This record gives sequence, C-alpha cells and structure tokens, in this order.
Amino acid sequence: MSKFYGILPIEQATAMLYFHSKGIVQELIHNLKYRKQQEIGTILGNIYAHELIDANKIPKVDYIIPTPIHKKRLQDRGYNQVTTFCEALSKELKIPIENDVLFRIKHTKTQTKKSKAKRAELMSNNFEIKAKDHHIGKHYLLVDDVITSGATIEASAKALLEIPNSKVSLLAIAYTQS
Repeated sequence: MSKFYGILPIEQATAMLYFHSKGIVQELIHNLKYRKQQEIGTILGNIYAHELIDANKIPKVDYIIPTPIHKKRLQDRGYNQVTTFCEALSKELKIPIENDVLFRIKHTKTQTKKSKAKRAELMSNNFEIKAKDHHIGKHYLLVDDVITSGATIEASAKALLEIPNSKVSLLAIAYTQS
C-alpha cells in the first residue's frame, strides 16, 4: 500500500480485497459493518488466513490489533466490525489478539463523505495507548475494515509506534484508491 510510503515506518501492508463503489466488496463490507452480519468477518478472516498460510506470507507479528471504534459507536452498533475478522485470523494464524493497548478516545461521525484532508484532521489525536511492560518492543498487526484515505489506520499506527521499540504492519479487509 504505497499511500503510506514516507508517512509511516511500517513493516508490511496488505489488503485482501479491492473496494469500489457499488461493487460486491462494498456490499460485503456494508453487510458486515451496518447490517449486523458479523459472520462475513469470520468467513473472510478464514479465507484470508488460509491464503496467507498457502502463500507462506504469515506476518511475523506478536499481536493482532483490531482498529478500535469509540465506545459510543460500539454501544450503538453493538460490535466492532473487524472483530470477527481478527478472531478468525488469530485462530488460524495462531497470533493472539490484543484489545487492551489501543483505544479510540474521540467520537467522530462517519467519514465516508469527507475529503482526505478532513479525515486526517478528524483522526488527529484520536487514539490513546495504554501500554504495559509486555507491550514494549513488540510487532503489531493493525487490522481495519477498509483503507480509503488511510487517515484512521495512520493515526492508529502512529499511536502504536509511541510504544518504545514497537513495529507495526497493516492489514485491511479491503483497500480503495481515494
């Protein structure tokens, strides 16, 4: 994902699918995210884990980190849309999920109609780290649903990189040009 070159010191970046407006991937993501069809995350996570295993491309990471959503959005939606995807990856790749280090501290409205600059502005200082000694020096696989402008995952990754000697790789269910 070249959109992060020179912006973030990431180890690896990958996405499972390409997202475009009115396509089947958009339908899958919307069903996962807005229509409570969490099993889509499980199915996609299982498929992608096996693709990574078959291609011998399993990332050498210590923890999988689902990009967090704000507690208000979690309360409204009832779930984080990347959770089941991460759980399937974790189970198949045998990499633990770490939910207690990265937190979203600002609630923002949906960004789907916002410009790249506005998304970056909204995401600034939006995440907080609560690192413990065992988080220091670890390699994190940060997972999001769709990377559009990259503002959310960039802000999340920058927060994780505040942990001393940490490394970050990125993985998304889908990726789109913005």
